[in-house]
Amino acid sequence: FISHVRRLISPHVVEVQRYGERRISEDVAVSVLLFFFVYIATVSVATLALAMIGLDWVTAFSGAASAAGNIGPGLSPEIGPSGNFQGLPDAAKWVLSSVMLLGRLEFFSVTVLLFWSFWRD
Repeated sequence: FISHVRRLISPHVVEVQRYGERRISEDVAVSVLLFFFVYIATVSVATLALAMIGLDWVTAFSGAASAAGNIGPGLSPEIGPSGNFQGLPDAAKWVLSSVMLLGRLEFFSVTVLLFWSFWRD
């Protein structure tokens, strides 16, 4: 991301991205940025959906993040370490289940199914 910002400032500078001693290709850098964007967008949309259902923002965000990343309990008393998802409305459970499937099946493989060009060929 930083190299893209630097390229906007100085478009003629040649800069090689490295991770340790290995050079990172442009395709890998774009793929990582795309994955990060899709992950953040998924958590954001799920958080907004859960908040519209009636959950508070902490419960909505931590529930969406834990479902997308499959990382365990959330931060609120309802879905935290001492709670469970039983008290949530059914619509919230559907949203969290969908986000959990998206996180478990990998974001790119599921989002490819949404593109018409995948089904056309």
